[in-house]
Amino acid sequence: ENMLENEFHKLVEKQEIRSTLSQIRSEIKEPDMREEFLKLLAGKESMLLAFLTDEDAKTRKNAALLIGDLKLEQAKDALLAAYQKETTLFVKSSYLTALGKLDVRENLEFFQTRLETLKNQPAAEEEKKHRNEEIRELNQIVLNIEGMKKHSFTGFSVPHEMLLLTNREQREVTLSEVKEIGASVQRKAELHPLGVLVFSKEIIPFTKLRTYRELLFPIHTSDKVPMKAEKAAELLWESELYAFLTECHKGEAPFYFRLEVKGKEPRTEFVKKLGMALEAASDWKLINSTTDYELEIRLIETKDGNFVPFLKLYTLQMKRFAYRKNAIAMSIHPANAAMLMYLAKPYMKEHAQILDPCCGVGTMLIERDILVPAREKYGIDIFGDAIEMARENAAFAGEKINFIHRDYLDFKHDYKFDEIITNMPVRGKKSKEELDAFYAAFFEKSRSLLAKDGIIIMYSNEVGFVKKQLRLQPCYRLLQEYCIRKKDSYYLFIIGMKG
Repeated sequence: ENMLENEFHKLVEKQEIRSTLSQIRSEIKEPDMREEFLKLLAGKESMLLAFLTDEDAKTRKNAALLIGDLKLEQAKDALLAAYQKETTLFVKSSYLTALGKLDVRENLEFFQTRLETLKNQPAAEEEKKHRNEEIRELNQIVLNIEGMKKHSFTGFSVPHEMLLLTNREQREVTLSEVKEIGASVQRKAELHPLGVLVFSKEIIPFTKLRTYRELLFPIHTSDKVPMKAEKAAELLWESELYAFLTECHKGEAPFYFRLEVKGKEPRTEFVKKLGMALEAASDWKLINSTTDYELEIRLIETKDGNFVPFLKLYTLQMKRFAYRKNAIAMSIHPANAAMLMYLAKPYMKEHAQILDPCCGVGTMLIERDILVPAREKYGIDIFGDAIEMARENAAFAGEKINFIHRDYLDFKHDYKFDEIITNMPVRGKKSKEELDAFYAAFFEKSRSLLAKDGIIIMYSNEVGFVKKQLRLQPCYRLLQEYCIRKKDSYYLFIIGMKG
């Protein structure tokens, strides 16, 4: 007999019920194991329902949670009855957790009424934790049934302070892009450790810039945000966060949020406690949801162990990279590609003939053509699925690009190219010798395809191999290099073909 069968027989014999229920829950997390247990349970589901009235509170709790894990629809009435009769506070939310995994649409009015009652019902300090857990589960049930009532962003003409998160080594690129907008729009634009900080009376011009990854709104708190959930929630709620949300959106509370903590190590327990504390502090005007949310509260850890808070709005539609429907594991982020193209712009020609020998899903080519329109664009990749994805992405972008499934080293063409742009493949499983040989072959092949006075725009983290080929092949000269990611030695090289 396997372990599940042993645990099942323990339940039948009513041996160690509480711990056995808990053990089964941990074992059926895999779908196959869940199906196996359901087969064992077939026809004996009433045995589990009976445990909902056990005299031991933790047994009742574990039984309810297991029923939810198993999605036993026939248990709805029993769970609802047990929930209404339950007097032990720490158990009540478990029934709701289980009910939330079942189809309880017909009971929506009951859950809504219970939710409003709990919200308006004062609770003793020692009872608040369990009451808040109950409210949270009720909110989730109502959200599952009704769906999220979405808010519309309307704050386009409200003065905003914004942080444009960008490449830390090349923040000046985004600052230059910001300055091109004009002083009539921006009132302040300056470098920030994470990117570029802007204060503007308009927001739309900044949603169209391409060289930053994310647009965040700083949340100014009266004190540093510590890694103490109650205090952190108090500071966030007392800030102008909620006033900002209501001023810039159409629609009533609640707002659904998720928490993201960026730090040296995971803060799972802190995130969980903070989410619950912020819900309670806001009187559930803010509701924590890990699946349906419209805003993210991001906490970035500082050297002293405290956090700097920011707000990311999913209600603010960002369509800069809407074309990028497809990507693979090694695809470059489009904002990074746009930033590289911005750096290389002084060396580009309009109406050039360009080639990307390792094009992936086409991001570098698309961003190149958006910045400086080219005449002919070719993308080559040895990975056929990537080529299909690139064709779709280019179609979404309205770009006419010739994509070819082929090894670059075997590629031939009737005329030469003005530019070869590429995000070079990472080492992966290749040995140092294999990668050295690849770079040698790449530069040799490129020499036959590059026009007189043509250029190579190359993004690579193999500085040694690039410099080696520049020494060994005198037809090339290094025009410029930019450090992009110092930590893992990524550089952008602008390499010219001698005339």
